[in-house]
Amino acid sequence: MSTRKSGGSKNTSKVLKAAAANTIIESEKNTYVRHINIYLADDPFLKQFLPIDPATNDLFELAKDGVLLCKLINIAVPGTIDERAINTKKVLNLWERNENHTLGLNSAKAIGCTVVNIGTQDLVEGRPTLLLGLIAQIIKIQLLADLNLKKTPQLIEVLEDGNGDIEELMGLSPEKVLLRWMNYHLKKGGYEKTVTNFYSDLKDGKAYAYLLNILAPEFCNPLTLDTSDPTERATLVLDHAEKMGCKRYLNPQDIVEGSSNLNLAFVAQIFHQRNGLSVDGKKLSFAERISDDVQLSRDERCFRLWMNSLGIDTYVNNLFEDVRNGWVLLEVLDKVAPGSVNWKHATKPPIRFPFRKVENCNQVVMIGEMLRFSIVNLGGNDFVEGNKKLIVAFLWQLMRYNMLQVLRSLRARSRGKEITDSYIMTWANRKVKSTGRSRQIESFKDKSLSSGLFFLELLSSVEPRVVNWNLVTKGESDEEKRLNATYIISVARKIGCSIFLLPEDIMEVNQKMMLTLTASIMCWCLQNAPDETESEAGNGYSSAYTSDTSPPVSTIGEDESSSLCAEIPSFNIESPLPCDEIPSLNIESSSPGADEVPSLNIENSLPCAEIPSLIIDDAASDITASSPQFENGDALVEIGQTM
Repeated sequence: MSTRKSGGSKNTSKVLKAAAANTIIESEKNTYVRHINIYLADDPFLKQFLPIDPATNDLFELAKDGVLLCKLINIAVPGTIDERAINTKKVLNLWERNENHTLGLNSAKAIGCTVVNIGTQDLVEGRPTLLLGLIAQIIKIQLLADLNLKKTPQLIEVLEDGNGDIEELMGLSPEKVLLRWMNYHLKKGGYEKTVTNFYSDLKDGKAYAYLLNILAPEFCNPLTLDTSDPTERATLVLDHAEKMGCKRYLNPQDIVEGSSNLNLAFVAQIFHQRNGLSVDGKKLSFAERISDDVQLSRDERCFRLWMNSLGIDTYVNNLFEDVRNGWVLLEVLDKVAPGSVNWKHATKPPIRFPFRKVENCNQVVMIGEMLRFSIVNLGGNDFVEGNKKLIVAFLWQLMRYNMLQVLRSLRARSRGKEITDSYIMTWANRKVKSTGRSRQIESFKDKSLSSGLFFLELLSSVEPRVVNWNLVTKGESDEEKRLNATYIISVARKIGCSIFLLPEDIMEVNQKMMLTLTASIMCWCLQNAPDETESEAGNGYSSAYTSDTSPPVSTIGEDESSSLCAEIPSFNIESPLPCDEIPSLNIESSSPGADEVPSLNIENSLPCAEIPSLIIDDAASDITASSPQFENGDALVEIGQTM
């Protein structure tokens, strides 16, 4: 009898949990529908389908053509997608839907969403859980966009209580910054508890009542704190928030049930409407003095998005702060070089003792040595201390190693030929030429690339229907170049390239970005055209594609500065570590001067000689040469190969 009771109890518990989960999903769906109805109400294409009724499943039906996802991404991070690349018709065929979803997923990765285990078919079928999860991430990115010192320097005020320092604040995730802001006001208002999460600590509504009374005392209602009914208090809280200008996204039950996503969205909305922070000139000037190196910002963005796209467990919010304990670097190394990390000797955050952080970072350096990275003058302490130049130099080598793995996978389709940067450039030139066009490039520093026309012709050669030449400009003025560059990025993502570059990288002819963008297109082409073979005579690639008319020849713009980081196409490649015969590397202990950077020289005598060389020389007209050097002087990298 007792066994029956126990089994019945477990089954009842499972049913209750499932019911609670379904309730939360339904509440979140209703909230997201309201968000969409508000922010996309005036969209030229979607307004014919809006407003969506939250009580129906119209959201999932509308999302099946992919347009909604793309539009939401552009609301979250304006300009991410060139909307000219979106297929917008009332009735789309399966191919056009798939293109929209591919564009949406690759663009979602480019703004920081985690889209591991989500495919285009999931979105075409409108699977509720996966779709709501992706929409939640996009809306969260939108709502938390200003929760940093760069966008809101007034946030420095939350440090007044002596709790932490500015570097710690810069390293916090947006969610934790929001909690820090909330607790700062609650403490001033006399609230005795500390809010540590967006669910259980907010269920009774008292924290909301105190917060709103501090931020908008003119709408204060004494009954909010006097009532003993949590649902009634939640109702009064929402009334108060609406009076101060907040949109009514959720209902009282969402607060009482402790929906984490919805409470986070509500607190973020309150922050945007009225953050209650000072505009003291001294404080602002101090926050604004935080260095904002454009080059480092680009590097930080590129590496951060690339690392998050790998599907690691730890989400990277601030690259230079998040790598300081070494754990996230170990996660990335385990993804790029599976089996390289000895997890028994790693300490997972939170880490109390500084020497544990150094141990993690020392293992990172050791694995870098094993992978034949140049680690001269690099030690675990450099990561712990946040040495930005050395962090960037190491991560560039890590990305480069990953790219070599991708290029190595192409070797099987290149009939044994070594794949180098010159090989990729030659492939691109031949691919364009095979469609009857005459535009060619001499290197990945070719100033003609700034117009974007070569990349558009290359994309058209691998997939003729993807480029609408009526939308392409001559690429003569800066504005025309920008239009072409944004279109290139969206078209590349639309066919399946996972890239993180910015329009400025194309306009400025960022050499490394040009190389890896071309490599990404090449990867996609060879993966989707397996019958395509190289001419035995080496005269070009055969192609069954027909070409359309090329746009007018453009006037070339001037070459500008380039970024250190590169765009890595996203592919799942099984590539074990190099074999056992990896020689040891000697680490030089001499410290560089203030303006010096580490010399990163690597000689490859690995038995796995099939890893292709990829050598960049910024001083030569041809990108394939020896003694390469980064353009911004951050590091020297040389990868040789013995056959």
